[in-house]
Amino acid sequence: MIDIGIKTIGFFIAVFSFSVLINSPRKYLLWAGIAGAASGFIYIICVETGWNPVIASFWSALAAGLISHIFARILKAPVTMFLIGGILPTVPGNGIYQIMNSMLQNDRVMTGYYLTQTIEIAGAIALAIFLMDTLFKVIRRGDWKQDSLRYTGGMEERKKRDDWKYCRSCTDDRSEYFID
Repeated sequence: MIDIGIKTIGFFIAVFSFSVLINSPRKYLLWAGIAGAASGFIYIICVETGWNPVIASFWSALAAGLISHIFARILKAPVTMFLIGGILPTVPGNGIYQIMNSMLQNDRVMTGYYLTQTIEIAGAIALAIFLMDTLFKVIRRGDWKQDSLRYTGGMEERKKRDDWKYCRSCTDDRSEYFID
């Protein structure tokens, strides 16, 4: 357990330092470090419990996306300010190194293995970020309503726009709505 705590502190220091390196505003450095530490903590917990690194990267990136969106809303900053630092602990840098190392040693089997795993991890990170962004867009818009089998979002807006269809006093002659 102490080992996980030390690694989490290491993730915080690494992401904080990386944020300084890419010239993030000073008021967001601490928050970017927290996002990276939380993401790294979830990754370490998943790997320590025996999960596949691809699945661990997915859950870690999902948490990074959630934390980044929450921090962005609270601090009124762009999401990428925290998301870049948040996914930093899950980026498969070791896999990319292993690909190049096994290519230089002419070991095609291990090159294929590390290449496949690295692409899977990158895809899992991208999928997690996409899912979290989509979730927050749906929540922000607030017009997601489901009527058993079909999407009926924004129905109230369509009714307001098409009021003439529902008005009893309107004439049946709709030619006045069209411009000649």
